[in-house]
Amino acid sequence: MNIFVGSLPFSVEEADLRGYFEEYGAVESVKIISDKFTGRSKGFGFVEMTNDAEAQKAIDELNGGTIEGRKIVVNKSEPKPEGERRSFDRNAGGSRGGYSNNRDNNSRGRY
Repeated sequence: MNIFVGSLPFSVEEADLRGYFEEYGAVESVKIISDKFTGRSKGFGFVEMTNDAEAQKAIDELNGGTIEGRKIVVNKSEPKPEGERRSFDRNAGGSRGGYSNNRDNNSRGRY
């Protein structure tokens, strides 16, 4: 089962997070998400556990708990439905700050 862990202190490392979950069973993988430019933790991550019953017990007991004084959020990670992904099309909608795509250079008297 893939588990989302949110509101993590920025100082928590993957080995630390693995340790919290290993108390409940076998941990297959741990990934703390970090900013690609600064390398700093974004404060959330994912833990994958092989046994669903152990994973559910970890979720039930760790959700709302505290790590280094911060109350964490722990729940089952659900994949995003395909239709909910954000579009990165820069030409879609929005204001262009007063500039128009319909420029006619000839109307400016340049040519």
